[in-house]
Amino acid sequence: MTAAHPMDPSGTAVHAEAGALREAAAACPVLLPGGVPGMIVSRYKELRDFLADPKVAKSARHFAAYQQGRVPEQWQLNAFALVDGMTTADGDDHRRLRGLATKAFTPRRVAAMRPWIGRLAGELLAALPGHRDGDGVVDLRLHFAYPLPMGVISELLGVDAAYRDELHELVRVLVSTSSPAADAMAAQARIHAVLARVVADRRARPGEDLTSALIAARDDALNGGAERLSDAELTGTLLLMIVAGHETTLNLITNAVRALSGHPEQLALVLAGRASWDAVVEETLRWDSPVANFPFRYPTTDIEVDGVTVPRGTPVLAGYAAAGRDRREYGPDADRFDVTRPAGRHLSFGHGAHYCLGAPLARLEAVIALRELYAAHPGLTVAVPDGSLPPLPGFVGNGVTELPVRLG
Repeated sequence: MTAAHPMDPSGTAVHAEAGALREAAAACPVLLPGGVPGMIVSRYKELRDFLADPKVAKSARHFAAYQQGRVPEQWQLNAFALVDGMTTADGDDHRRLRGLATKAFTPRRVAAMRPWIGRLAGELLAALPGHRDGDGVVDLRLHFAYPLPMGVISELLGVDAAYRDELHELVRVLVSTSSPAADAMAAQARIHAVLARVVADRRARPGEDLTSALIAARDDALNGGAERLSDAELTGTLLLMIVAGHETTLNLITNAVRALSGHPEQLALVLAGRASWDAVVEETLRWDSPVANFPFRYPTTDIEVDGVTVPRGTPVLAGYAAAGRDRREYGPDADRFDVTRPAGRHLSFGHGAHYCLGAPLARLEAVIALRELYAAHPGLTVAVPDGSLPPLPGFVGNGVTELPVRLG
């Protein structure tokens, strides 16, 4: 086996790192923050199969180094490994928690959000020119790509506007693998405190939102009902929804705008009606996945990935950014952004039992955001070279911290 690759915690060269790991082997040993040994699966076919393998678990009770006390007590990735919720549950527990959360993401409920998302996009776009600086530049990430998905997920969860900016900032620290471990742990504790206030608000004033439904399920269980939900699972589920419900869609929108600005011939196809906004979203998900490497999965027995042994209990990263540009799956032009490429073959929403519940909503938000943005500003361009945009600090999220644009 090759020497372990230290994962770059800064996120400064996500695709270069992803490509090197993918071409080295289907599964490679890596060093995680704190010197914790792990592995990454980076090729499309092998990752797809790994994600669906019944011998691969999500619960940290299968995380050998953690169970043996070999993981630092304060660790940047604790929230990914140890939070109670769907992302760290297996079997019946996963089905129970997913069943509760599914109520927020039924096709009917997602479709019903379409007019509301359109109105919010319109309000944000109407205000956008007012945010331009003296050079006519506006930060599209701050003033459009962030408040749209945060507004949508907050509406679904019943999170008051007063909490949203604080939650966004705390999530930024939490998902950044370059954050000091103490800061990441403090952010996690603070998020749980904020979510406790959200739960208290919804308990006092229940509504049609998911938080109220989860509280009702928990209270029903306490009174002998069938749907069990602990306090930790309640806040863990809300944390998952806040992170996945806005941070990934925020990256998806900004990455799509960057791709279109860097490939004006592709934008021209869309504006001319020769390609759809749905195609832009799918190609962005493949070519520049909003999540570069997702933690963690643990083999429950030694397994083989294309001839490489992944030992039982190893924390494994899902290399979405690498798999999205795998020539073995997409051909020799896998590195090219092409909105006419046949859609539907990417892993950016995962695969198998843990496939992202919010995928239809994220797709809907991104399509509406891009369609309305370019309808209002068809001449929009990124104001600086793409290579000079500051990347998100970390190897989990994939995006930039700001997106200065000229509206045209």
